[in-house]
Amino acid sequence: MSTIPTAPIQIVRKKITTYTFQEKKKKREPISMLTAYDYSTAQILEQAGIDSILVGDSLGMVVLGYETTLPVTMDDMLHHCKAVARGANSPLLIGDMPFMSYQISAQEALRNAGRFLQEAGMDAVKLEGGVARLDAIRLIISAGIPVIGHLGLTPQSVHQLGGFRAQGKLATAGQHLLEEAHLLQDAGCFSIVLEAIPAKLAEHISKKLDIPTIGIGAGAGCDGQVLVTHDMLGLFNRFTPRFVKKYAESHGDLTRAFHEYIKDVENREFPAKEHCIEMKDVEWDKFISLLAKK
Repeated sequence: MSTIPTAPIQIVRKKITTYTFQEKKKKREPISMLTAYDYSTAQILEQAGIDSILVGDSLGMVVLGYETTLPVTMDDMLHHCKAVARGANSPLLIGDMPFMSYQISAQEALRNAGRFLQEAGMDAVKLEGGVARLDAIRLIISAGIPVIGHLGLTPQSVHQLGGFRAQGKLATAGQHLLEEAHLLQDAGCFSIVLEAIPAKLAEHISKKLDIPTIGIGAGAGCDGQVLVTHDMLGLFNRFTPRFVKKYAESHGDLTRAFHEYIKDVENREFPAKEHCIEMKDVEWDKFISLLAKK
């Protein structure tokens, strides 16, 4: 007797908001965040109970195959944000503003930020940089759009930084990062991503701020953590940042699965009978008879 497969149990969760981030900071409850770029991954992350999903411009490297994030466009970001928004409702959804979508003018930054909420179903936007971005951040926030800042290693400035290099390792650089973090907080950011900076510095900044910090390669002293999902699942094989903990080795597992499929096809072992659609013998006989009449 065959059994009818049942759908997975859906756990109804309250919507995570920027207010939730602030409450978690007050209660010292860590914030969990991962990236997603498609419907299926977003759905899985929601079912797993993630607090926030970042649709990062990292999709340029791990999905679209670029060497950096710089070629990513607004159209690319909106396309993937829409897919993620269809897959997840409860997490706080953050759209990453791509290179040159906010640097030209504060007005253009506002226009593009609005598209993430109006067209793509995001709850907030993220943009890189400190003092140079304050005007854009203030204008975006004045329109009711939540903004999360990003300091430290800012991938859109990779050429200016001389590569994907850790930041804030010198005392003066650390002081500058702390000052910029306060400026972003004063401008109205609800949170700040700290990327690839010393753990002691990130913990100090986190303690000095009233808003939560989200670390990536910045130690355990931040108020939350984010990773690129393709990195932590071992899907992206070109390189792995030293700060990434791999929770799976999907690249190898998928390669083996694809190899097995190819082998089965070549040996005519797939599809087997259980994978095929059958026609009743009487209908097959009728089909042959119809052909014979012609």
